[in-house]
Amino acid sequence: MIAIYNTHLNDVLMLITGDNQGEKLTATRKDNVAKVMREDNGEVVAWNFFDASTLFPITGNGQVDLSDADIDKLNVAIKAAGFDDVLIPDHAPKFVVGEIVDLVPHQDSDHLNIAQVKIAEDKTIQIVAGAPNARVGLKTIVALPGAMMPSGALIFAGQLRGEPSFGMMASPRELALPNAPQKRGIIELSASEIPGTAFDPAKHWHK
Repeated sequence: MIAIYNTHLNDVLMLITGDNQGEKLTATRKDNVAKVMREDNGEVVAWNFFDASTLFPITGNGQVDLSDADIDKLNVAIKAAGFDDVLIPDHAPKFVVGEIVDLVPHQDSDHLNIAQVKIAEDKTIQIVAGAPNARVGLKTIVALPGAMMPSGALIFAGQLRGEPSFGMMASPRELALPNAPQKRGIIELSASEIPGTAFDPAKHWHK
């Protein structure tokens, strides 16, 4: 769940809860709450809360972090508006250290590889990537589904050339790191980094 607040949108808090995959959307508004769904399958992909600052204090522009107490208040607003849905808090880090443990060429591409990336002691995910420096054993930063990049791009699970992909291995430039090299290639971390560790720019980037 990605929360975005922008004072230029007249005090509206937007929660992105799913990927619309380019499909047409429809919305149902009740009072100050709007439920946004895909037209093709009815999946809820977003919520809009109008006059959001009346629900709890909120400041800043762009992505914001919501506490469990904030989510509780949003759920109260959803119920009061007449919707039956319930928001579930998700505080798992969306940018973590990952280690490439397997890498094979994509059969339908001359530049993509299919990587198996360890993101925790007991979890490995598949990511399709075209980074020229990707290799087995490399530790890098992985943007998981539900991440919002500094550019505003949202990361969701999907497919590339028919192969499932569950995140993105990020370059220093894509992470908007200071003095990031302006060239292709995912960030290369020390071999001592531990897969699953939440990304901390001050700790992981020393250029």
